[in-house]
Amino acid sequence: MKTNYNLDRRSFVKILGLTSGGLILGCNVSSDKKEIKRIDDGTSFEPNLFVHLKKDGSLLLVASRSEMGQGIRTSLASAIADEMEADWKYVSLEQATGDEKYGNQNTDGSRSVRTMLEPMRTMGAMAKMMLISAAATKWGVETSVCKAENHFVVNSVNKKKIFFGDLVDDAMKLEVPSAEDVTLKEVKDFKYIGKKLKSVDLKDFTHGTANYGIDIRIPNMKFAAIARCPVTFGTVKSYKKEDTMAIAGVENVVEMERVERPFGMLGGVAVVAGNTWSAIQGKRALEIEWNKGDNASFNSESFQKKITDRVHKKAKVIPGGKGNINTAFKKAAETVEVTYHVPHLVHAPMEVPNATAWFHDGICEVWAPSQDPQTARAEAAEYLGIDKENVTINVTFLGGGFGRKSKPDYIVEAVALSKKINAPVQVVWTREDDIKHSYYHATSAQYFKGALNDKGNVTGWFQRIALPSIVSTFKPMSDYASGFELSAFTNDTYQVDNFRTESAKAEAHVRIGWLRSVVHIHSGFGINSFVDELAAKANKDPLQFQLDLMGNDRVSKGKSPHPFESKRLKNVLQTVAKKANWGRKLPEDHGLGLAVHYSFYSYVSSVVEVSVKNDKVKVENVWSAIDCGLVLNKDNVINQLEGAAIFGMSIALHGKITAKDGAVEQNNFFDYQMTRMKDAPNIDVTVIDNMETEPTGVGEPGVPPIAPAICNAIFNATGKRIRSLPLSDHGLV
Repeated sequence: MKTNYNLDRRSFVKILGLTSGGLILGCNVSSDKKEIKRIDDGTSFEPNLFVHLKKDGSLLLVASRSEMGQGIRTSLASAIADEMEADWKYVSLEQATGDEKYGNQNTDGSRSVRTMLEPMRTMGAMAKMMLISAAATKWGVETSVCKAENHFVVNSVNKKKIFFGDLVDDAMKLEVPSAEDVTLKEVKDFKYIGKKLKSVDLKDFTHGTANYGIDIRIPNMKFAAIARCPVTFGTVKSYKKEDTMAIAGVENVVEMERVERPFGMLGGVAVVAGNTWSAIQGKRALEIEWNKGDNASFNSESFQKKITDRVHKKAKVIPGGKGNINTAFKKAAETVEVTYHVPHLVHAPMEVPNATAWFHDGICEVWAPSQDPQTARAEAAEYLGIDKENVTINVTFLGGGFGRKSKPDYIVEAVALSKKINAPVQVVWTREDDIKHSYYHATSAQYFKGALNDKGNVTGWFQRIALPSIVSTFKPMSDYASGFELSAFTNDTYQVDNFRTESAKAEAHVRIGWLRSVVHIHSGFGINSFVDELAAKANKDPLQFQLDLMGNDRVSKGKSPHPFESKRLKNVLQTVAKKANWGRKLPEDHGLGLAVHYSFYSYVSSVVEVSVKNDKVKVENVWSAIDCGLVLNKDNVINQLEGAAIFGMSIALHGKITAKDGAVEQNNFFDYQMTRMKDAPNIDVTVIDNMETEPTGVGEPGVPPIAPAICNAIFNATGKRIRSLPLSDHGLV
């Protein structure tokens, strides 16, 4: 007999597993109601994450989120281990395959810790309660005299103790406590949470044994490289393969159709070989004539001029405005009008997109560096015409993701090709493929107009934005920014009596996707640059001007699960300004710039020091401060903010994708540059102690303040305003 349970978000599966001679617990962290089937012997369940305590004391955690350098596997493990009072040396991890039973596995949006910390802690506390109960029964005492301590249950009266592993048999006989019966630790009692902690994957990383997608090898596998149309959504008209087939190692040439699902595949011509090098050489030898399609006339330079023209004309009014902006401008003592530009950008993770697939006998197995294995599973099943239960997505380590690897087109390519050649195959993109055929961060034009009264205070704020929407990837002909994209411009950061936002049309001519910090790259740059210009016009210190503009301390709830608190935004700004010794006398040709931004429910501010010598910019120092609430792993937070500084520098100094006649012009790192070690500044990160507040995002919020802080520092050093990125366009790099 089976009993069905409907569990709401944060409800826990009260099931005790007996598999493999260990104690297994699971929890449901899905945002949707989900039917859980309980088999009468209590051995089968579908947890999102589970703890498996074995008789030898080893503690296994199944991690449902993808590891790409952000340390999520260690962070999630530490939450359970802390509440369970486990010894860290016994902890190991197993990566989950893509499956709905794990809840949302999409590792982006800076939400893994934010959504999973409480369930993980509760799971550890449940296990601890059961182990204490088992020990108390064994000793014939009340549970109140027992406590868990460093992988043992200790009798506080006679000081006897029992190893966790020795309690497994007894604990398995107990009923799992409900979430309501669990008491979580107080912050002062944390052992691992909020502390620096060695990564569970450190040995694999340092010994070179960590498996990335590109490392996968299975018996009899083939290797493939795919030639795709240089113009987005172009198709194959004809091709000649004779020169390709003459290359040693090349075995086959296969035409790939275009699949128009959002994350289908672009199509093209695949070269199958016995090794990757032969496949790539074979691809280069192909002679292909393309049907270039509607995007063949796309020119990024003329498109930028088009959307710039549009942001200087009336457009769609966005809800959330207040006051009368026209009256504010009529009464203004001073007005400031400026336009800012951000170009298309590409993720360019160090590990290029790649996937290995083997479709046979109606089942498909995939090995890939995926940020979103469930979407990959669904797309693969849709293409193959099979149930997704017959598709397994094995998630490897990711050599960088930044949002690119949450879009599984490269996985669908491997799946499709495996079906066509009836063999396991690994599809590897070259760096040129990655740069020329990605899902690009949108270009934008942002027009701002501000009103200042005779005291230099802001009395009116108008902004009009044009950017191709991410929604266009899911729904073609979506020519205006969506609500979630515009929310980055309409939050309650500043208190201005008269405020208005408009959105102008911007068509998509390439695939648009999310990149680390998403639309906040635009809003962070535009808004912080504009505030700095307003401060200069008012002849006020930028730091004090920012603080004044934020107004009175307030809490704005709105629809957000985490209310915006202006006091916390002010605090990160003041903290980082103090660390940078804001206002100090600087060496000649040096400048300081600041920026502050609220994104992914976190508060981040950065101060950057630059030097400008012989018209070339060098970023000397970066100070960043973040308030992300409760910190699960301080090392990881610092690492993420340091990485965000480098990522933001790459955007500011070099990042630019251009297209001519529909084709992306950049090729590799020689013309789409990254910040190199020789250019890395000193980076100082302050993590605000706010452990009594719920955790919020970390991976992305550190990026938006960097570019505007750099540009504001350049103004401070030289008096020259930078209103478009990258700095290389201005001869400053």
